[in-house]
Amino acid sequence: MPTGTAIRDVSQQLFDAAERVLLQGGPNALTSRAVTTEAGCAKGVLHRHFDDFDAFLAALVLDRIGRIRAQGHALHAAAGTNTVADNLTAALMDLFGSVAVAIVGLVTARDELRARLHQAGSSGVPVLTEATAMIASYLTAERAQGRIPSGADVDMLALTLIGTGHLLFAGRQGVAPEADEVRKVVTSVVAGAAR
Repeated sequence: MPTGTAIRDVSQQLFDAAERVLLQGGPNALTSRAVTTEAGCAKGVLHRHFDDFDAFLAALVLDRIGRIRAQGHALHAAAGTNTVADNLTAALMDLFGSVAVAIVGLVTARDELRARLHQAGSSGVPVLTEATAMIASYLTAERAQGRIPSGADVDMLALTLIGTGHLLFAGRQGVAPEADEVRKVVTSVVAGAAR
């Protein structure tokens, strides 16, 4: 990129490039040079906007957590519409069909990144923790409407759905499970709450 050419929304451009590198090559392929090359900018651009590469990665993860929270608001608003299984299936497909599984691998692989995320207030495994809260909030709203049994432990259901969803999507090298496979798991978990 020529000197003096302004880059619009630099952080977003770098985040999107990092996602592509992460999805194509995994956590070990994610370097500042790989990100800036993918973004089509000089390496110095990243370091002008972030203190170091781990600060960049922490900002990337926090940005993606923000997206999960936005998805959570939409899911919560969907309570009482469609079926519970359809809403949960769509949410899991959207969540794990994105870069979330790769980010979990990235957080697991980088000790300094985990430390920075915990300093920023993230707990547990960032992304999965927020996704669990999103599902629990939705299930609480459905329980209030009587579409989930009143005695259902929504926190345990959410953990089960996120854990199972992660296992369904992890290790597939870019080939996501079919919606019917995800719906089958969701239906089994939700049906278990009714017992």
